[in-house]
Amino acid sequence: MSVSQLTQSHSTQAHSTSDHYIALLEQLYHERNLTQFAAGQSIPLRRNEIYVICRGIVQLHTIHPDGSETLLGLAGPSMPFGLSLTGVSPYWATALTPVDALPLSMAELENSPPLMAGLFSHLSRRLQQSEAWLALSGKRLVADRLRQLLITLAQEFGRVEPQGVKLTIRLTHHQLATTIGTTRVTVTRLLRDFRKEGWLTIHQRYLILPLNMLN
Repeated sequence: MSVSQLTQSHSTQAHSTSDHYIALLEQLYHERNLTQFAAGQSIPLRRNEIYVICRGIVQLHTIHPDGSETLLGLAGPSMPFGLSLTGVSPYWATALTPVDALPLSMAELENSPPLMAGLFSHLSRRLQQSEAWLALSGKRLVADRLRQLLITLAQEFGRVEPQGVKLTIRLTHHQLATTIGTTRVTVTRLLRDFRKEGWLTIHQRYLILPLNMLN
C-alpha cells in the first residue's frame, strides 16, 4: 500500500495538520510503499532512520534488567519515532494496532527542508506528550496520577461520542501501572473506584471518560 492510497482514509481520523503532513509525504514519496506491521508485532529499529506513522498507533517502551517494562510513550498518525530520536537504551517499538509506516533515513530528512518543517510540529506533539507524562510524577496521590493519565490519553487518542470521550486505544492495567509508577492491582482497584463514582464507564473493553473532562 502506498502513501497515496492511505491518505483518503487517514483524513477522516486525524487533525488537519496531520492531513497536510501526509499530503506532503504523498507528494514527496508517492512511489514508495509503506511498511506494514500487525498489532503486537515488534518494529525493527535502525540507527540513522526514523519511521513516520501513516496509520495506527505504536507503543514505545524500554525493558529493564529485571525484565520489567516501562511504557515511554505512544506515537499516532503523522508522529515520528526511531533510535535517532531517543537516548534511551534499550528502546523498543511495538505496534499497538495495525500500523502502516514510512521509513525515512536521516539523510533524506536533512536534504528536504519541507519534510523537516513538517516533521517539527509532530515532534512537538511527542515532546508535549512526554512532558505531560513526566508531570504525572508530581502528583502525590496515585488516583490523581491515573486520572490525569487517562485524561491525557483521551485528549490525544480519544473520540467524542454521545456517551463520552472514548479512548480509541486499549492499554493493559500493567501498562497503565508502569506509566504512573504503581502496581497492576492498584490500577485495577482505582478503575473500579472510578466506575463507581460515575467518572468512567467501560464498553466493549474501551474506556469512556465524561465529556466535561475536555474543558
